[in-house]
Amino acid sequence: MIEILNSARLERARDTGALVGNILHTLKQRSTVGTNLLDIDQWAKEMITEAGAQSCYVDYAPSFGRGPFGHYICTAVNDGVLHGRPHNYTLADGDLLTLDLAVARGGVAADAAISFLVGKARPAESVAMIETTERALAAGIAAAKPGARIGDLSHAIGTVLGKAGYPINTEFGGHGIGSTMHQDPHVANTGRPGRGYKLRPGLLLALEPWVMADTATLVTDADGWTLRSATGCRTAHSEHTIAITDNGAEVLTLPTQARS
Repeated sequence: MIEILNSARLERARDTGALVGNILHTLKQRSTVGTNLLDIDQWAKEMITEAGAQSCYVDYAPSFGRGPFGHYICTAVNDGVLHGRPHNYTLADGDLLTLDLAVARGGVAADAAISFLVGKARPAESVAMIETTERALAAGIAAAKPGARIGDLSHAIGTVLGKAGYPINTEFGGHGIGSTMHQDPHVANTGRPGRGYKLRPGLLLALEPWVMADTATLVTDADGWTLRSATGCRTAHSEHTIAITDNGAEVLTLPTQARS
């Protein structure tokens, strides 16, 4: 299903997107050395509930997961990259943490992810990998204009990732979003320009470049959810929900502090 939002629903999408961006900003500030992943999940639950929103994750039970996810946010550390299930782990200095959050409010969902280093340690390779996913995300957003095709976005993202030397996995990528978290069209993190669905104003997309340092192969953790790099290498993931407008892409999931 591909949804095109009218102006009223687009306004609700802006509201939900701002909520997601602000929650992630707050969680990043709170996630320090000594923080437990289960604390992050509890904080996310409290903020979602207080905002009168609904988690897109608690009851999420797709074919690739083992039963309902059962938590309010994805927390992936170091070699974990996608669908990181919160567990009893205490963050250490230099850990690379990815927080991925999707919520719905007013009947419209928004989805975003950030990767960052915990504490004071700044391993150069990890910094470069995070920055590459952010640049790839920016390239995909820049390519998202009315009349462009999904392949144009995938090509823009993949060009940045490929030039930086990272292998690209195409099993999981970006997606349409609207009344539900995951919709068509799929937005792979590499592709051929001029191919795929033509973008229209009112379309919402979650773009999410992610990479693993030296492999394109994923393995599933014993928890049945967390996807990790097959080699144990570090990973990074950046994501925003955008709306296609007559003037190009509007980023909906920026925190208030980052809005002009």
